[in-house]
Amino acid sequence: MPNPTAALWHAAGLPAGALDWLDLGGSDPVLPSSFAVGGAAQASIAAMALAAAELHHQRGGPRQRVSVAMRHAAAAFRSERLLRIGAAEAPELWDAIAGLYPTGGGGWVRLHTNFTHHRDGVLRLLGLPAGGAERATVARALLDWRAGAFEDAAAAAGLCVTASRDFAEWDAHPQGQATARQPVTLERIGDAPPEPPPPAAAQPLAGLRVLDLTRIIAGPVASRALAAHGADVMLVTGPHLPSIPALVVDSGRGKRSAHVDLRAPGGVATLEGLARGADVFLQGYRPGGLAGRGFGVERLAALRPGIVCANLSAYGEAGPWHDRRGFDSLVQTASGFNLAEAAAFGESKPRPLPAQVLDHASGYLLAFGILAALHRRAEEGGSWKVTVSLAATGRWLRGLGQVGGPATPDPTREDWADLLEETASGFGRLSVVRHPAVLEATPAAFARPSVPLGTDAPAW
Repeated sequence: MPNPTAALWHAAGLPAGALDWLDLGGSDPVLPSSFAVGGAAQASIAAMALAAAELHHQRGGPRQRVSVAMRHAAAAFRSERLLRIGAAEAPELWDAIAGLYPTGGGGWVRLHTNFTHHRDGVLRLLGLPAGGAERATVARALLDWRAGAFEDAAAAAGLCVTASRDFAEWDAHPQGQATARQPVTLERIGDAPPEPPPPAAAQPLAGLRVLDLTRIIAGPVASRALAAHGADVMLVTGPHLPSIPALVVDSGRGKRSAHVDLRAPGGVATLEGLARGADVFLQGYRPGGLAGRGFGVERLAALRPGIVCANLSAYGEAGPWHDRRGFDSLVQTASGFNLAEAAAFGESKPRPLPAQVLDHASGYLLAFGILAALHRRAEEGGSWKVTVSLAATGRWLRGLGQVGGPATPDPTREDWADLLEETASGFGRLSVVRHPAVLEATPAAFARPSVPLGTDAPAW
């Protein structure tokens, strides 16, 4: 099979000679999965890191070797599980009723109920009292539904549920057919003169301003990766929006964090001002969501010619599910991975991948696409749009093939102790996975610690 890092690199139109400076070590399986989880982790992280090094060279810096070990890359894909705050174990990320359930007729559905309004909505749909139902009660209620019917009813109510499918069913589904064939797409969306980057600095992305309007895992992983290589990242969220505290801690390294409420007087003007001063506008709302608030890509390109607009979604910007809410676990279930993994393990119950692979891979692929667009901006000019979806990342992962790894032992945190580091934060002392990419001349480093949401003022 062709080197997946090289395939990503060539598809983005980046200089082929840079690949000679990349060192990749290790082989699958590194986690208990029949899919090339380690390969996906290594390829997505390596493409991002090599693009950072290439941008540094474009700024006049020396060529430098870039190394990504597959074992370290796989650990990074479990960063939220390996997090420790002080001496405490990693906080529980899942709501008590989230997960897989059998339905009437032999099907399965996955519920994503980590946000209270999603949980209460699912319970209402099942005719159960909000806040008080237990898993056994939910399981009994779901036996009165067919999987596809409950998926449709939940989607109509704006909830987060998918029915389990196999690969053939997903390939025949209209959304499966609409899924992008490439994991990362770059599109020029406006005219602007070339912007040669400033002279090389201690880190490849020093001086690059990234406005990050994402939550949970994939988008925050992208901006964390950019921050690791020197970008000035400002995370912006509304004070009313829900979050998962442990993910805020894990993904917040290197970033400022500000609140902007687009519903409040002055909120839109504040975000417009931030966008005018940004190089990158990264957002993870459903397609069309921010456009309705005045922050579509055309408007952003007019506000700041030369901007890179990076858009992340669950299912992509085309197809009947383009505006559905979605998360990694839901896309895994809907698109066939869980049934294929179960079959490889000789199990009948759908089995999740051993990490939030679609989330983490999408994050690093998004960072890679942003850096590729910045490289193009420096040479060609223009404003650019970068598009990544969890579903397209799943198609890419599936294309890497199955590696026959069910017998692989599942590493413990102690097995990965050499890949961890301690750092201060606004939440106390953290134990976290080190950034997995090694650049020999410009080592990764986070200039800022993780801080609580809204700590900083919304100003560059």
